[in-house]
Amino acid sequence: MPGLNAQATKLAGYEFYEKVLGSPKYIVAPMVDQSELVSYHAGSTIYLSDKTRLGGGCLVDMADSYQLVYTPMINAKLFSENNRKAFREQQFNTAEGEEGSPEDRPLIVQFCANDPEQLLTSAKVVEPFCDAIDINLGCPQDIARRGCYGSFLQDEWDLIYRLVNTLHKNLSVPVTAKFRVFPTVEKTVEYAKMLESAGAQILTCHGRTRDQRGHNTGLADWEKIRAVKQAVSVPVFANGNILFHSDIERCLEATGADAVMSAEGNLYNPAVFAPSLASMPPPVLPPSDPNTPHPRHWHIATDTGLHPAHTTLALEYLSIVKSLKTPTSNGAIKAHLFKLFRPALSRETDLRDRLGKMRVDRGKERECVEKWEEVVRELDARMRRDAMDVNDKTIDELITIDPATGLKILPHWVAQPYFRPLPPPPGGQTLKKKEIKSESAPADSPMTNVNMQSAATEEPPTSSKRTTSERSPEPNDDASKRIKLNTDSTDSG
Repeated sequence: MPGLNAQATKLAGYEFYEKVLGSPKYIVAPMVDQSELVSYHAGSTIYLSDKTRLGGGCLVDMADSYQLVYTPMINAKLFSENNRKAFREQQFNTAEGEEGSPEDRPLIVQFCANDPEQLLTSAKVVEPFCDAIDINLGCPQDIARRGCYGSFLQDEWDLIYRLVNTLHKNLSVPVTAKFRVFPTVEKTVEYAKMLESAGAQILTCHGRTRDQRGHNTGLADWEKIRAVKQAVSVPVFANGNILFHSDIERCLEATGADAVMSAEGNLYNPAVFAPSLASMPPPVLPPSDPNTPHPRHWHIATDTGLHPAHTTLALEYLSIVKSLKTPTSNGAIKAHLFKLFRPALSRETDLRDRLGKMRVDRGKERECVEKWEEVVRELDARMRRDAMDVNDKTIDELITIDPATGLKILPHWVAQPYFRPLPPPPGGQTLKKKEIKSESAPADSPMTNVNMQSAATEEPPTSSKRTTSERSPEPNDDASKRIKLNTDSTDSG
């Protein structure tokens, strides 16, 4: 099976990519509080197993779906300190024998760091439980600026070289790196070649600069990713602009990358890498409740991809939460559900409020899953009602086009990407679609004439978690997660 890097001699580059990782094409990104252990196992969430139950009793072969996963980003400074056992177990739990086990492989553990020795100490702890160590050089959030890590190390090339090279020389598993591009192709390529020379055996290139975040997220630049791919000899993973399944092949073709990594696209539709079910027999009635009407369009296949009912995915996720011994945090569960249910919660505001106010005592997560399931089943009943009301319509009649972006809006009971156009430029004039041109997407991409972004998490004010791709913990997160890497580092604004 892929994973379990037990080679007597450490493999490198394409030999590592092929023989240890199994030549993955579809990869789930490291996401703070969003690629946690339960997500590794959930048949239809984040980390997919060999097969996934998408509802209606229909088993779908997912051999071509997610093939490699990363842990959430871990703070190497805190993880390296011997007096922080609780923090270690919270970030990477080995006590229960599940995280880093053969069933979780292949697995890459990601750290943020700015001290080579602290990074090496932390990496040594998890080295026996993973297939590689990744260094986060892409986090663009303010906490990364204050702590001096992620994309805010971009100007410290000597330090970055030492971070990568220290792991390359001292670990039995390879080191990889995930980074953001520079404003110019030339500097981006030079940076990637430096990372390769330091010992990085895989490069993940996020096609946005560190200034492209929040309302300025915009499109990832696939041309810069292509330039990186052409300049280095190690495998390159492309990250950015994956909203629909049809974007995957466009990205691979445009960039020449070895694989595609998805972050928020995967959170809003965990089946983003799953192919359409058009060639498969229709699902049967759910065996758990054969008297429940099964809507004709409960799972929707459009273009080349699949959009399952989000309540089906949520119930699958919660069943995995209950099955694992490793606890799943209340914040992680809530964040997943809010992302999955985003299309429906603007309608079902009472259930949105119930989810937002849900509180689970630490250590009692599994005992309280029934509370989450109660809300999900109520939402499921309402979504089935709505889907049955349009049972006589065709798929084309159910799909609308967002006038601001030109992208498809699917029925509110299925998982789908979340996006919004950029705010108007200074002066208040709204650009017409034909004036908004992207140089980052190929001509046949649905994003070609749309300057859009994946939106940040929409959670009510009562929630204590705000987690998106590459987002570091915000001030309302647990105290143990908001300590800066350098306690004496200053806020540079």
